[in-house]
Amino acid sequence: MRPLILFLFVIGCIGCGKTLVLNKTNSNFVPVTGEQFFKDAMTMQWKQRDSFAVKEILAGNIPRFLLKLIPINVTAKDTTTGKVNRATFYVMPDYLSVGTNKNWARIPLTPIAAQLIADSLQCFLPTRKMVNDIYANAAIKLTPVPMYIHRDSTVTMWQHHLIIEGQRKQQKGLIAGIKKDIVISDLLTRSAKTNRVAIYGWHLLSAKPIQPLYTGHVNWYVDYSHGIRLVARKIKVNGKWMDYTKVMEHPILKKLLTDESIGDVIRY
Repeated sequence: MRPLILFLFVIGCIGCGKTLVLNKTNSNFVPVTGEQFFKDAMTMQWKQRDSFAVKEILAGNIPRFLLKLIPINVTAKDTTTGKVNRATFYVMPDYLSVGTNKNWARIPLTPIAAQLIADSLQCFLPTRKMVNDIYANAAIKLTPVPMYIHRDSTVTMWQHHLIIEGQRKQQKGLIAGIKKDIVISDLLTRSAKTNRVAIYGWHLLSAKPIQPLYTGHVNWYVDYSHGIRLVARKIKVNGKWMDYTKVMEHPILKKLLTDESIGDVIRY
């Protein structure tokens, strides 16, 4: 059995962006590669696969290129005063993955596992508006590749990752258009059914999303098309750092991250 790693994630500024830094490490830790993760997970049901991914990620098994976050600048005008508010939030350049920089794989997860990991890494999941803003700022925009059979199988998840890598062709930078995001939305709390997941995105090159904001799936359902994009909790708003919950609670500043007309409100 491989030893677990105990660590603390801290957020530090590097250049024009932020980096999630491993503060404490165990030199004996041997990470599972992305390919090996999927080989090991082939016979697992969704709950086992989720637990396996959480264990690996919280043990520090994340490709290091994902830890350097990308700044996304947004503005929103206060219609009462005319003031233009400005914010910068920081996102992972790709979807949450397991493995090393040389051998890694994007891992679809349930919102239950995604939220656990986000909380542990001092991050949160994006809103629909933020997904659009991330797409608008992406350096690499790829055409979505739908798959039509065994959508929730582990082998299809692995195959989809490989297809995306074939499209990417080693390009580096913020990537989008490759997954539907698991998002936070007030639609989840307003629904009579409480065990649901909110998904949105998978933008075409025209910037139109294939997937409208949707809460029809149960929260244990996850398929190959789902992705987890983590966002750092601390957001710079008008030059000052704020926790994202405070931004969401503010009657004016929340417009930087949300669009209430489509249910972009955080649920606590």
